[in-house]
Amino acid sequence: MAIKYKRVLLKISGEALAGETRFGINEVILDRIVDQVKEVHSLGAEIGIVVGGGNFWRGRQGGGMDRTTADHMGMLATVINALAMQDALERKGVMTRVQTALDMTKIAEPFIQRRAIRHLEKGRVVIFGCGTGNPFFTTDTAAALRANEIHAEVLLLAKNIDGVYDADPKKFPNAKKYKTITHREYIEKGLTFMDTSAVALCDENNIPIIGFGLNEHKSIIRVVTGEPIGTVISH
Repeated sequence: MAIKYKRVLLKISGEALAGETRFGINEVILDRIVDQVKEVHSLGAEIGIVVGGGNFWRGRQGGGMDRTTADHMGMLATVINALAMQDALERKGVMTRVQTALDMTKIAEPFIQRRAIRHLEKGRVVIFGCGTGNPFFTTDTAAALRANEIHAEVLLLAKNIDGVYDADPKKFPNAKKYKTITHREYIEKGLTFMDTSAVALCDENNIPIIGFGLNEHKSIIRVVTGEPIGTVISH
C-alpha cells in the first residue's frame, strides 16, 4: 500500500474523540484513531496533528464569561486531548512530540516551526495543542496555520460528518454532498464544515483540504493513500 501524501496535517475535532457521549475521551475511538495513525506512519507519512477541545470545553459555553478567558480555557482542553493522544501513540511504539502555542514546558515543548519540521523529518508524530495561542481563533484556523508552517501537502479534516454538504444533513435529509469544491466557492456559499478564515488561509497558500468522516472504516488510512472519500476543497 502506497501513500499519496508524504506530509499531512490531520485535524481531529474534540467532539469526534468523545463519540456518542459528547464529553470526555472515548477510549475505543482514540484507539481506533491511533491504530490508523500508526499504520500511515509506518507507510512513510510524516504526520502533524491538531486536536480540538470541544469534548471538554468550548469558548461559547462561557455564557457571560469574558471571551478571552473562555477561549484560553478551550486551549487548555486541547492539551488534555493532545497528551492523551501522545500517550496512546507511544504505547503503540510511535514516537511523538507535543508542542503547544502557550508555554507549558513541564509537559510539552513550545511550538517552534523549525523544531516541528525536524521532528517530522526524524519520523516523530507532532501533536499541536492550544490552537493558535490566541483567543477568537478556532482550532480549524490553527490547523490551517500549522499546515502552512510545516509545509504540509494536504490538510485532512476528520469530523463526525462525512464531508461538505450544502445544508446540515442532520436537519435536512436531502442535503447535497459535494465531492469537490473550490476554496472560493466554499467561502462564497457560506458553508460551515470548516471555518471560513481557515479555508481562506489554505486558498492563499494553495493547500488542498479533504473533509471526511472519522467514523468511516479506516478513513484516515484511506484518505492518505488517495482513496476518493469525503470532500476535496482545492483550487
